[in-house]
Amino acid sequence: MPIRYLIKQMILPPGVLFLLLIAAWWLRRSWPRLSALCFVLGLGGLWAMSLPIVVERSAHLLESEPALSHEQWAQLAAQADAIVVLGAGRERGDPAWDYIDQPTGVAMERMRYAAQLAKASGLPLLTSGGLHYGTPPSEAQLMADALQRDLGVSVRWKEERSRTTWENARMSAQILLPEGVKRVVVVTQAWHMQRSRWSFEQAGFTVIPAPVNFLGRDHARPFGGWLPESKAMWQSSQLLNEAVGLLGYRLFY
Repeated sequence: MPIRYLIKQMILPPGVLFLLLIAAWWLRRSWPRLSALCFVLGLGGLWAMSLPIVVERSAHLLESEPALSHEQWAQLAAQADAIVVLGAGRERGDPAWDYIDQPTGVAMERMRYAAQLAKASGLPLLTSGGLHYGTPPSEAQLMADALQRDLGVSVRWKEERSRTTWENARMSAQILLPEGVKRVVVVTQAWHMQRSRWSFEQAGFTVIPAPVNFLGRDHARPFGGWLPESKAMWQSSQLLNEAVGLLGYRLFY
């Protein structure tokens, strides 16, 4: 897992862009033109990734599923059998929480939305997410605990083995399909929904997408989003990772 993570971080931006800058410095004397090209590509790529306007416009390509209206919330009971909320990592050992691991902010966005849908529809919940680098408890357990403690919603099923979106779907199917649950509301980030919906449909489910946290909208940033922001860098990385993942899933699964 650490080697795979290292390779992934190096071949995807911003890692590969930093490698281009290192190459530019290394080649500055022996291959000045190639060095200049590497420098322009590396610095230009980092600049583009740091612009909120680039995030906003790129997100439009991935966020193809519309948000559910509030009128649709109560109708979910007649359209689905369960709600599935996908894990999104963990925050490790925060002393504010007595060093007990917590769901990430991204996961909390999903959980808050799933909790509101569950309260409006009465549908049961499944949390999906395995161990983080082999360390218990699972992401599914962390989410179940937080949903009960912080949001007052109980979880009926926990899928605790998956490491990828594809495994989220396959291993959730092993739990839900034998119980006759074939129609699921899938809750995840809007930019992650295309890959999630496709994965769950391939696993045998009828999917009602419930995307949250849209990036492809006007965030009212100063100067129209043309000034660099550190947050935009992280968001661009997520979008690039998702685009590569979506293509890879279609090719290899």
